[in-house]
Amino acid sequence: MAFYDIGRDEMQAILAQLEQALYSHQQWHASLIRSVVCNLQADQHDLGPTAHEECRFGQWYYGNIPEKLCSHEGFIALGRAHHHMHQLAASLLMTAKNRKHIAPFDYDNFVNALDRMRLEISALERELEDSLYNHDSLTGAINRFGILPALREQQELIKRETHQSCIAMMDLDDFKRINDLHGHFAGDQVLTAVVHYLIEHLRPYDKVFRYGGEELLLFMPHTTRLDGYKKLEELRQGLAVMPIDIGTKQPVHVTASFGLVMLDQAIPVEASLDHADKAMYAAKTAGKNCVRIWDPAM
Repeated sequence: MAFYDIGRDEMQAILAQLEQALYSHQQWHASLIRSVVCNLQADQHDLGPTAHEECRFGQWYYGNIPEKLCSHEGFIALGRAHHHMHQLAASLLMTAKNRKHIAPFDYDNFVNALDRMRLEISALERELEDSLYNHDSLTGAINRFGILPALREQQELIKRETHQSCIAMMDLDDFKRINDLHGHFAGDQVLTAVVHYLIEHLRPYDKVFRYGGEELLLFMPHTTRLDGYKKLEELRQGLAVMPIDIGTKQPVHVTASFGLVMLDQAIPVEASLDHADKAMYAAKTAGKNCVRIWDPAM
């Protein structure tokens, strides 16, 4: 969710740059080991306090990176791991330069730091690829193909643990009117603004799926029915007063109808989705811009 406002082309460019930076890092590592094993003169850049900035990987890391990526926890952790690895590498090179024996403990520390850095690279790469290939390119919401796997995984966790999880179907009210009055591009702007609002006002581990058209599915793990209802009310009220700029003289406003249901461990997840859908239509029938909790009588 963290990368929803990085464009698809930019995301692909970042992944390509990361792949090239990783290749450069691997070449650097091979050269480092050769210098130590063959007792060759070390590159002076690797001995200085800014070695982590001067290597090719560092040049990418500290280069022209989008702010959204720079502030991401995984990206920051990668920088720390890379810096620490360079500090240990410099220590090894200095020991070799002074013709001293490298202690196995020091070498093992370097190898562990190297593995940690590579782990951080792999984690960041997977998250970037997930955002690129598994998210709706317009809004940044997770595409609908991810709904059933995510809910089934959570259902298995619920069976083994005691926590509760909420799902909510959400539909923008009178969305067709926005498309008819202002055009489909304006409708896309509205939908994108709504998804961004949801992402920013939900917890990092909550999920927003684009179910279809202007219909969204919210997934809130570790959430009781009461807490889920309170959060949906908070989102509903916030959306209703949020001005959305579509390039006209006056911003537009939208409201949404929500249907809430608990993810039930005893029935197929498809049935829980159907219950959420029925609760959402009950909200529509009740006058829109409201939250309804699924009831078997619906």
